[in-house]
Amino acid sequence: MASKTTAASADKARRSLSRRRLLGEGGALLGSAVMGSIGGQALAEQPAPGSENLPPNIPDWMKAPGADMGSQPYGTPSPFEKNVVKNIQANLPQYISASGRTPIGDLDGIITPNGLFYERHHGGVPAIDPEQHRLMLHGLVERPTIFTMEDIRRFPSQSRIHFLECSGNPVYTKPYGKTASDLVGLLSCAEWTGVSLKLVLEEAGLRPEAKWLVAEGADAAALTRSIPIEKCLDDAMLVYSQNGERLRPQQGYPLRLLLPGFEGNMNVKWLRRLKAVTEPAYSREETSKYTDLMPDGTAREFTFYMEAKSIITRPSGGQQLRQKGFHEITGIAWTGHGKIKRVDISVDDGKSWQEAELQEPVLTRALTRFRLPWHWDGEPAVIQSRAIDETGYVQPTFAELTSVRGVNSYYHNNAIQPWRIDAQGQVTNANA
Repeated sequence: MASKTTAASADKARRSLSRRRLLGEGGALLGSAVMGSIGGQALAEQPAPGSENLPPNIPDWMKAPGADMGSQPYGTPSPFEKNVVKNIQANLPQYISASGRTPIGDLDGIITPNGLFYERHHGGVPAIDPEQHRLMLHGLVERPTIFTMEDIRRFPSQSRIHFLECSGNPVYTKPYGKTASDLVGLLSCAEWTGVSLKLVLEEAGLRPEAKWLVAEGADAAALTRSIPIEKCLDDAMLVYSQNGERLRPQQGYPLRLLLPGFEGNMNVKWLRRLKAVTEPAYSREETSKYTDLMPDGTAREFTFYMEAKSIITRPSGGQQLRQKGFHEITGIAWTGHGKIKRVDISVDDGKSWQEAELQEPVLTRALTRFRLPWHWDGEPAVIQSRAIDETGYVQPTFAELTSVRGVNSYYHNNAIQPWRIDAQGQVTNANA
């Protein structure tokens, strides 16, 4: 009996070894097939003339020490990435009312580097000395208070990842943009550090009759917005740091308001005053601006939350597929109403859809990266994505959106964005 058991064990071990060898060989064959479809240069091939730094040669940068750390006390990107910069329109006046878009088609993941975070200004960027900056909290509170920045940083801190998006991202009117940055580059996502606004209001003794908070910035425009008290007591923050470092001047240094999921202009920068009141202020930025003119002539005011939205960033407008075969379709999705539940992708101009993979973590009111493997056969195609958030809301087509809103509006366009790929692999805006 013992000998039979030993023989059986040996036979089982041989079968297991053969299976592992087969799987290994199959994996190698599969890897070769995938690599063949993606492209690459075989090791045996000779590099082209003038390519002395290509394998198997030793490249120049291995033959001598590189730059010392002291030459760049504040880190900068590689000079080979010098074109990955904010998209600032040449014909846009860059002082009174200015904007700079994030190059979302060149980025990976969900976090936007501070130097590429989108900007929107109404009166230039003030140069504020944090030692002289103050936050006034008054109105319907028991203890009106003036806080220094040191006072603010004494409160218990918190860090959360959230997106910010301008409500005019993109506008409804032609000419439509060519690239993903042109269209929805007024969008970025960061880890924000600061204190809970609710905690600060409790410290001042918010009175029960307070229904709104009027926030004012310290820029030349004194941008002013009215915030419903429910949001102030929910997830609103007073922010002083972004992605681990102090806010940059363009992002509201030394203090800004953060209202996760709300339209960008309500996240008041260079925050200097909060007044608790019973009614909204009906300021310039919430009457003549940031309202939606409906088909019947009425204006939709106090939109607040940004609806579910997505865009494919690769391949996208201005890019090119240089060969047929495997390509990854990737992009970002977001919603002001919580988490993204699903992203669908169509590669046949909306005739059929397939579910994309969502990259973890999927966070509330943050960008979510999605991906889908795709084999391009070299024929013309139209690709697009649609987001579905946890409330069940489905991102609409432009026709569906305008059937309800009309075309008189300027803000809150969250329509599906299609990209057209021609037989040469050039990618353009299918709406243009």
